[in-house]
Amino acid sequence: MKKNTRSLKFSEAVLEATDLMLQEDGSVILMGLGVTDPMGIFGTTTGLSEKYPKQVIETPTAENGTMGIAIGSALVGLRPIITHQRVEFALLAIEQITNQAAKWYYMTGGLSSMPIVVRLIVGRGWGQGPQHSQSLDSWFAHVPGLKVVAPANAYDAKGLCIAAIRDNNPVVIIEHRWLHNTFGDVPEEAYETPIGKAKIARRGKDLTIVSYSYMVTEALMAAAELEKHDVDVEVIDLRSYRPLDIETIEQSVQKTGRLITLDNGWIKYGIGAEIISTIVAKDVSWLKASPVRLGIEDVPIPSSRGLANEVYPGQKAIVEAVGSQLGLELSELINSLPDVSDIPNKSFTGPF
Repeated sequence: MKKNTRSLKFSEAVLEATDLMLQEDGSVILMGLGVTDPMGIFGTTTGLSEKYPKQVIETPTAENGTMGIAIGSALVGLRPIITHQRVEFALLAIEQITNQAAKWYYMTGGLSSMPIVVRLIVGRGWGQGPQHSQSLDSWFAHVPGLKVVAPANAYDAKGLCIAAIRDNNPVVIIEHRWLHNTFGDVPEEAYETPIGKAKIARRGKDLTIVSYSYMVTEALMAAAELEKHDVDVEVIDLRSYRPLDIETIEQSVQKTGRLITLDNGWIKYGIGAEIISTIVAKDVSWLKASPVRLGIEDVPIPSSRGLANEVYPGQKAIVEAVGSQLGLELSELINSLPDVSDIPNKSFTGPF
């Protein structure tokens, strides 16, 4: 481990990135409901209001109005970060995000930029149900003018956060709350993870799995189990899906000939659908088997734990899809894997 690198929680990495940017640039401001709360939005804003009292602003429950204030402040030279504790809360500001922030640079012919960061928390479990457990990734990725990133580990949480704050375009950061208590090696200094560049999280030759956010974790765990059965899976962490690094995916699929996409959200009309259609349209001859999409079942998310466990994909579904692609019988391995659970591990202690 490098001397200037430590093990940090994902949430601590976001906090450190925000702290560094508030210190580096006095035009950076942090806004949102709960940013000054002692719990600090899963620990991502803790202590910042005391350290930067003029740059950290607690907002009322008025998401649309707050987003308008952020847009106005960006137009007069500030660089706002606006945080929503649930992606669903941002839906109250969707007009401001899609019609104003995303369009401003285009409508002004590039004369006026819109340096806004919108942090959205997604996730599942704890009975959050149909109104607080959604991963609306493809909604935001559908809109020209927005950049959309979704870090899967602490290193990229810090790097993508800094890159987003320094960017002159509106950037949506989607954070999965199951990742906030996961650890990773994070350098002390400020650094940027490039927006629009995927990462090969695990190299392999038999099959390509493309995923993002928390589901990269599931993909890597499944790949580790498959390795014990002589199946070598390549896992691509998108990190950003607008812009989408299709070149890295193409190179992997040309090598492996097989493709599984693993969505954090619903299967239908999702990120995986965009990836597969792009690859097939590019050159279907690369594929040795029909691509497979995995993601949340096409139903609202149940509040009941028993029912919720039936709608999410997990390691079993991933291994079953891999076996189907490769023509392998993997039922023994599938039966040995854990069932889907709405609580990831003991480190996750609650929704707030």
